[in-house]
Amino acid sequence: MANNEELFKKIISHSKEYGFIFPSSEIYDGLSAVYDYGQYGVELKNNIKNYWWKAMVQFNENIVGIDTAIFMHPTIWKASGHVDAFSDPLIDNKDSKKRYRADVLVEEHVAKIEDKIRKEVEKAAKRFGDAFDEQQFVGTNARVVEYQTKIDAINKRLNQSLEANDLADVKKLIEELEIVCPVSGSRNWTEVRQFNLMFSTQMGSVSEDANQIYLRPETAQGIFVNYLNVQKSGRMKIPFGIAQIGKAFRNEIVARQFIFRMREFEQMEMQYFVKPGEELQWFEYWKDLRLKWHYSLGLPKNKYRIHNHEKLAHYANAACDIEFEFPFGFKELEGIHSRTDFDLNAHQKFSGKKLQFFDPETNESYVPYVVETSIGVDRMFLAILSYAYNEEVLEDGSTRVVLSILPVLAPIKAAILPLMKKDGLPEKAREIMDVLKYDFLCQYDEKDAIGRRYRRQDAIGTPYCITVDHQTLQDNTVTIRERDTMKQERIAIDKIAAIVEDKISFKKAFTQ
Repeated sequence: MANNEELFKKIISHSKEYGFIFPSSEIYDGLSAVYDYGQYGVELKNNIKNYWWKAMVQFNENIVGIDTAIFMHPTIWKASGHVDAFSDPLIDNKDSKKRYRADVLVEEHVAKIEDKIRKEVEKAAKRFGDAFDEQQFVGTNARVVEYQTKIDAINKRLNQSLEANDLADVKKLIEELEIVCPVSGSRNWTEVRQFNLMFSTQMGSVSEDANQIYLRPETAQGIFVNYLNVQKSGRMKIPFGIAQIGKAFRNEIVARQFIFRMREFEQMEMQYFVKPGEELQWFEYWKDLRLKWHYSLGLPKNKYRIHNHEKLAHYANAACDIEFEFPFGFKELEGIHSRTDFDLNAHQKFSGKKLQFFDPETNESYVPYVVETSIGVDRMFLAILSYAYNEEVLEDGSTRVVLSILPVLAPIKAAILPLMKKDGLPEKAREIMDVLKYDFLCQYDEKDAIGRRYRRQDAIGTPYCITVDHQTLQDNTVTIRERDTMKQERIAIDKIAAIVEDKISFKKAFTQ
């Protein structure tokens, strides 16, 4: 675990040093859990969004995109349940004056027990070697079974207490488990109370006449209230989907782990409208399809796992998370939910407007059911960055840091590097740059020795470096260097575009 913590610190440091992510308002000592994307970060982020949009909208003729406003009528959040139920259980430590999510404190206690199980499994695996059967060991080893029984009992009680809104029992559980404040080390806790996560503000030119409105805590409701507009104007037939990428805001109590949990974040969501009774087969369909999208990103399958929800949200009849193994463990990356007709029915009731679909084939009207896929852009960014970050020891004993990002997502596709700042090499390099820049985001760099420039491009994940030397002036060839293998070959200038294009092809990434 210590190594992973060290790795995570390096990723955060690298992100700042190389212009991927900066702490927001840093010259004013920053703002907790708010970050700005730098010059390479914004390119990677845009490429992730583009990759998702193409897979969702461009490749599916029955899915269209929209972009709805952040400010919405306040009754929308009443209808969706966010005004009354969008809250986290909050607890304070009286000695450190620090605030925590009560359920997270319990979950972290459970994680420590899970860690003990993992250590027992690792010890046994070393002892038994190839003959080791992990499943059998976990099911029969007395110590592991005891740990697992503890975990199941804690989780069951926590879920029951939260479901019943029995906050006194949540505090009692924290006390019984002897959970201490990570800062003060004391068990001097306040009562547990609910804390609404929505940011509120006023709309109106005169504050006395202002209406309280909210910054949206999710993008999905903008899709639901526009579903009929899109269906009618686009002549959409069920099943059809509406996709959206947009900002959402949550006043998280415990916002941490870099960009994993932020107060201002971006979501990529698609709501798929289906006939009632067909929602569960579409739920399975989208679960499989979304996993294929993740695998196409060049991240190994063993970094992913599916977590099926046993405790379902009030609006769902099936739900699962696609989890990714971050440096701090497996965490939710994408949620897939069968939301039934809860949202559309709620908006129909609160607005007084019919939100039904008329099916000409069966000659009936009904409120569609919805299957949702929702992924955090920032979390996807962190997943890609975490896996891509590599420190390699080279043959000469030196090390390089390389971001092995899928080329189609890489911020810069090619770097154009004149070997020297003289003899007409910069001019020739600029000529090449001026041709390539219309198709790819390229970078021109003439500062420092060529080896140091290669290292700089490796550190930002550039797939190709194009070096212009004296031979280029004679025969119109350049040296092209590939990021991952560091192999170099001599090619004609007019072949550069085709080689780069092949490497960053969307079609190739999706179909191979």
